Amino acid sequence: MTIPYMYKTSIPIFKQLLNSLSAILTKAETYATEKKFEPIVLLNARLYPDMFSLLRQVQVATDFAKSVSARLAGVEVPVYEDNEQTFSDLQGRINKTLTFIESLVPTQFEGSETREIVLRPGTPKEKKLSGHNYLNNYGLPQFFFHVTTAYAILRHNGLAVGKGDFMGSF
Repeated sequence: MTIPYMYKTSIPIFKQLLNSLSAILTKAETYATEKKFEPIVLLNARLYPDMFSLLRQVQVATDFAKSVSARLAGVEVPVYEDNEQTFSDLQGRINKTLTFIESLVPTQFEGSETREIVLRPGTPKEKKLSGHNYLNNYGLPQFFFHVTTAYAILRHNGLAVGKGDFMGSF
Protein backbone atom coordinates (compact mmCIF):
# COMPACT_ATOMS: atom_id res chain seq x y z
CA MET A 1 0.00 0.00 0.00
CA THR A 2 1.31 3.41 -0.95
CA ILE A 3 0.94 6.03 1.75
CA PRO A 4 -0.62 9.23 0.35
CA TYR A 5 1.79 12.14 -0.10
CA MET A 6 -0.36 14.46 2.00
CA TYR A 7 -0.27 12.07 4.95
CA LYS A 8 3.49 11.50 4.62
CA THR A 9 4.21 15.22 4.55
CA SER A 10 2.00 16.16 7.48
CA ILE A 11 1.40 13.59 10.22
CA PRO A 12 5.02 12.38 10.72
CA ILE A 13 6.26 15.98 10.82
CA PHE A 14 3.61 17.07 13.29
CA LYS A 15 4.39 14.07 15.49
CA GLN A 16 8.15 14.63 15.36
CA LEU A 17 8.02 18.29 16.35
CA LEU A 18 5.23 17.92 18.91
CA ASN A 19 7.27 15.21 20.62
CA SER A 20 10.38 17.40 20.57
CA LEU A 21 8.36 20.36 21.89
CA SER A 22 7.10 18.15 24.71
CA ALA A 23 10.67 17.15 25.61
CA ILE A 24 11.80 20.78 25.54
CA LEU A 25 8.92 21.78 27.84
CA THR A 26 9.95 19.03 30.26
CA LYS A 27 13.47 20.47 30.29
CA ALA A 28 12.05 23.97 30.81
CA GLU A 29 10.02 22.92 33.83
CA THR A 30 13.07 21.20 35.34
CA TYR A 31 15.16 24.30 34.59
CA ALA A 32 12.72 26.54 36.48
CA THR A 33 12.80 24.18 39.48
CA GLU A 34 16.60 23.97 39.49
CA LYS A 35 16.97 27.75 39.19
CA LYS A 36 14.31 28.25 41.88
CA PHE A 37 11.88 30.48 40.01
CA GLU A 38 8.19 30.05 39.33
CA PRO A 39 7.44 28.19 36.08
CA ILE A 40 4.89 30.88 35.18
CA VAL A 41 7.85 33.15 34.45
CA LEU A 42 8.76 30.97 31.47
CA LEU A 43 5.15 30.30 30.49
CA ASN A 44 4.52 34.06 30.24
CA ALA A 45 7.86 34.83 28.55
CA ARG A 46 7.87 36.46 25.10
CA LEU A 47 10.55 37.46 22.63
CA TYR A 48 8.97 40.89 22.25
CA PRO A 49 6.03 42.57 24.01
CA ASP A 50 3.70 42.32 21.01
CA MET A 51 4.36 38.60 20.46
CA PHE A 52 2.52 35.66 22.00
CA SER A 53 3.84 34.15 25.22
CA LEU A 54 5.36 30.68 25.39
CA LEU A 55 2.05 29.32 26.62
CA ARG A 56 0.17 30.75 23.63
CA GLN A 57 2.86 29.65 21.16
CA VAL A 58 2.36 26.04 22.27
CA GLN A 59 -1.42 26.38 22.08
CA VAL A 60 -1.24 27.74 18.54
CA ALA A 61 1.29 25.11 17.42
CA THR A 62 -1.06 22.36 18.59
CA ASP A 63 -3.98 24.16 16.95
CA PHE A 64 -2.22 24.04 13.60
CA ALA A 65 -1.21 20.39 13.99
CA LYS A 66 -4.77 19.30 14.74
CA SER A 67 -6.62 21.61 12.37
CA VAL A 68 -4.42 21.01 9.33
CA SER A 69 -4.54 17.26 9.91
CA ALA A 70 -8.30 17.25 10.41
CA ARG A 71 -9.07 19.35 7.33
CA LEU A 72 -6.83 17.23 5.12
CA ALA A 73 -8.38 14.04 6.49
CA GLY A 74 -11.88 15.44 5.96
CA VAL A 75 -12.90 15.24 9.61
CA GLU A 76 -14.10 17.81 12.11
CA VAL A 77 -11.42 19.90 13.78
CA PRO A 78 -11.29 19.18 17.53
CA VAL A 79 -12.01 22.21 19.70
CA TYR A 80 -9.77 22.98 22.69
CA GLU A 81 -10.61 25.51 25.39
CA ASP A 82 -7.21 27.29 25.52
CA ASN A 83 -7.29 27.21 29.32
CA GLU A 84 -3.82 25.81 29.97
CA GLN A 85 -1.92 27.48 32.82
CA THR A 86 0.97 25.11 33.64
CA PHE A 87 3.61 23.00 31.96
CA SER A 88 1.54 19.96 32.88
CA ASP A 89 -1.48 21.48 31.15
CA LEU A 90 0.58 22.11 28.01
CA GLN A 91 1.87 18.53 28.08
CA GLY A 92 -1.74 17.36 28.28
CA ARG A 93 -2.63 19.49 25.27
CA ILE A 94 0.29 18.13 23.26
CA ASN A 95 -0.65 14.56 24.22
CA LYS A 96 -4.29 15.18 23.26
CA THR A 97 -3.14 16.52 19.89
CA LEU A 98 -0.82 13.57 19.31
CA THR A 99 -3.61 11.15 20.18
CA PHE A 100 -5.90 12.86 17.69
CA ILE A 101 -3.46 12.97 14.79
CA GLU A 102 -2.35 9.38 15.46
CA SER A 103 -6.00 8.31 15.15
CA LEU A 104 -6.04 9.47 11.53
CA VAL A 105 -5.24 6.87 8.90
CA PRO A 106 -3.46 7.39 5.58
CA THR A 107 -6.53 6.52 3.50
CA GLN A 108 -8.33 9.56 4.94
CA PHE A 109 -5.79 11.75 3.13
CA GLU A 110 -6.33 10.27 -0.32
CA GLY A 111 -7.17 13.03 -2.77
CA SER A 112 -6.69 15.74 -0.15
CA GLU A 113 -4.10 17.55 -2.27
CA THR A 114 -6.95 18.80 -4.49
CA ARG A 115 -9.58 19.14 -1.74
CA GLU A 116 -10.73 22.74 -1.35
CA ILE A 117 -9.89 24.10 2.10
CA VAL A 118 -11.80 27.21 3.13
CA LEU A 119 -10.28 29.32 5.88
CA ARG A 120 -12.47 31.76 7.81
CA PRO A 121 -15.59 30.88 5.81
CA GLY A 122 -18.18 33.60 5.39
CA THR A 123 -15.90 36.40 6.59
CA PRO A 124 -14.16 39.16 4.65
CA LYS A 125 -10.92 37.24 5.26
CA GLU A 126 -12.22 34.03 3.65
CA LYS A 127 -9.53 32.26 1.69
CA LYS A 128 -9.83 29.14 -0.47
CA LEU A 129 -6.82 26.91 -1.03
CA SER A 130 -6.18 23.51 -2.53
CA GLY A 131 -5.17 20.96 0.09
CA HIS A 132 -1.64 20.94 -1.32
CA ASN A 133 -1.23 24.71 -1.01
CA TYR A 134 -2.95 24.70 2.37
CA LEU A 135 -0.46 22.21 3.78
CA ASN A 136 2.74 23.41 2.13
CA ASN A 137 2.22 27.17 1.91
CA TYR A 138 0.10 27.83 4.99
CA GLY A 139 -0.26 25.02 7.54
CA LEU A 140 3.29 23.74 7.85
CA PRO A 141 4.90 27.22 7.83
CA GLN A 142 2.50 28.37 10.56
CA PHE A 143 3.19 25.27 12.64
CA PHE A 144 6.97 25.64 12.22
CA PHE A 145 6.78 29.33 13.16
CA HIS A 146 5.05 28.67 16.49
CA VAL A 147 7.18 25.66 17.45
CA THR A 148 10.33 27.60 16.55
CA THR A 149 9.19 30.64 18.52
CA ALA A 150 8.42 28.50 21.58
CA TYR A 151 11.94 27.04 21.30
CA ALA A 152 13.45 30.53 20.87
CA ILE A 153 11.63 31.92 23.92
CA LEU A 154 13.05 29.17 26.09
CA ARG A 155 16.54 29.42 24.60
CA HIS A 156 16.48 33.19 25.08
CA ASN A 157 15.62 32.61 28.74
CA GLY A 158 18.66 30.43 29.31
CA LEU A 159 17.41 26.91 28.67
CA ALA A 160 20.32 24.84 27.38
CA VAL A 161 18.77 23.35 24.23
CA GLY A 162 20.09 23.09 20.71
CA LYS A 163 19.08 22.10 17.21
CA GLY A 164 19.00 18.42 18.18
CA ASP A 165 16.39 19.18 20.85
CA PHE A 166 14.32 21.09 18.33
CA MET A 167 14.53 18.37 15.68
CA GLY A 168 13.83 15.48 18.04
CA SER A 169 13.78 11.92 16.71
CA PHE A 170 12.95 11.13 13.11
